[in-house]
Amino acid sequence: METRENDALIILEDLRAQALQGGGADRIADQHGKGKLTARERIDLLLDKGTFEEFDVIKTGRGSVTDVKEGIPGDGVITGYGEISGREVMVFSQDFTVMGGSLGEGHSQKICKVMDMAAKVGCPIIGMNDSGGARIQDGVDSLAAYGEIFVRNVKASGVVPQISCIMGPCAGGAVYSPSLTDFVFMVESTSYMFVTGPNVVKTVIHKDISSEELGGAWIHAERSGVAHFVASNDILCLRDVRKLINYLPSNNAQRAPLLDLSDPSDRTDPALDYLVPVDPGKAYDMSVLIYSILDGAEFLEVQSHFARNIICGFGRLGGQTIGLVANQPAVLAGVLDNDASVKAARFVRFCDAFNIPLIVLVDVPGFMPGPEQESGGIIRHGAKLLYAFIEATVPRITVIVRKAYGGAYLVMNSKHILGDINYAWPSAEIAVMGPRGAAEILYRKEIGTSPDHEKALADREAQYRATFENPLVAAQRGYIDDVIFPHQTRHRLIRALQLLEGKKGEEPRRKHGNIPL
Repeated sequence: METRENDALIILEDLRAQALQGGGADRIADQHGKGKLTARERIDLLLDKGTFEEFDVIKTGRGSVTDVKEGIPGDGVITGYGEISGREVMVFSQDFTVMGGSLGEGHSQKICKVMDMAAKVGCPIIGMNDSGGARIQDGVDSLAAYGEIFVRNVKASGVVPQISCIMGPCAGGAVYSPSLTDFVFMVESTSYMFVTGPNVVKTVIHKDISSEELGGAWIHAERSGVAHFVASNDILCLRDVRKLINYLPSNNAQRAPLLDLSDPSDRTDPALDYLVPVDPGKAYDMSVLIYSILDGAEFLEVQSHFARNIICGFGRLGGQTIGLVANQPAVLAGVLDNDASVKAARFVRFCDAFNIPLIVLVDVPGFMPGPEQESGGIIRHGAKLLYAFIEATVPRITVIVRKAYGGAYLVMNSKHILGDINYAWPSAEIAVMGPRGAAEILYRKEIGTSPDHEKALADREAQYRATFENPLVAAQRGYIDDVIFPHQTRHRLIRALQLLEGKKGEEPRRKHGNIPL
């Protein structure tokens, strides 16, 4: 009896040792040679030291039922749970050294198990993707396996945060799971995503293109918007994931953790009184205001390389996580275009799903004009942002810093679309349109008959600016709750958040709305 037990222990030790070796020393060396960490090294860096508990160490795929040693222990993915800053997370890490990290039935079952567990216990799920795609040997079973993962991505959406780290190849059907998650991280030079690879592109449209040019990190960070964050290597990528997790709640029934940075709530910044240029045509950097008001001047920007005319990201006010949306007058004058509208709308919806209050800083001259924007769907895309704000039931606070013109004023969380508290700086300009355009329309006949067109236009422009381009009329109507001194912005925002802490939103009874996707 004792011998049989010893034999079982020896077999178990051998299988675990085989799983821990991954694809073996040579393949691990190849992985390191490409500038990539192994699947286990990534988990060790991501999680708090000594907290990882592994599931399904010796699980294999189909075809190894009669003798487990015929299969590959682990089946090319490492799964389990651990802690980040003392909070539980579920993780999976694909192992490219084992059959190229390809996804087969057993591989998928392991991932689905931790996704189910994340939804059950209410903790984030973090996936580290490094895979050659569907395992050809598994045939249609590998395609079915992807479908199982997609279903869980959708079911977990808005329930627990889902984060994808693309740390190697991600092609074909494999790209859809990351794209269904909340945040996508990519690594420069070693990761790429595309539905059809370079070989297919060459065959179909006769164009030679590299994987990097087709779907590298910067393509998705700057052009497609698929990547929310880009890091120069695996180590920095995982560090940034840890940073993001610290801003987020574990699930949609919780609040994000409080973090006291010992930054006084009544701190003022006199420099803000001089931030907005006297000349309304001059640009300034909205980041100056953002870093000034947030706790410890800490801000984690999301999609910082995409649609740079709008800024989205996480910070803290009075220790509380907030989601911040701000026009950036230093880029395209802060105008709303197609990409900016979609970027902000998705961010607003994430914050609303996870109980994160929204702070909106406004300096917007309007929506981007032109045939490209119109044919590209500016009406539909702008409506997404409008829909997202109106739907959001979390506390919503707006500060109009300078320009707030036309429909863009309404869309940027105005009082008219149920913004909770709306402030304006004395420099705010709230109007249907800019003064020159308004003067040209209102006084077209007078200007046209004047002997000095330019002087007549300038006079009427100045008159319009004096009458309408200030926050006083909006404040008199109650559309602005107060005109505040810029240097007091941080304190006023923190007090407003304290007031709105117990806000309860009531939603109409329905299955779901129909956002203009």
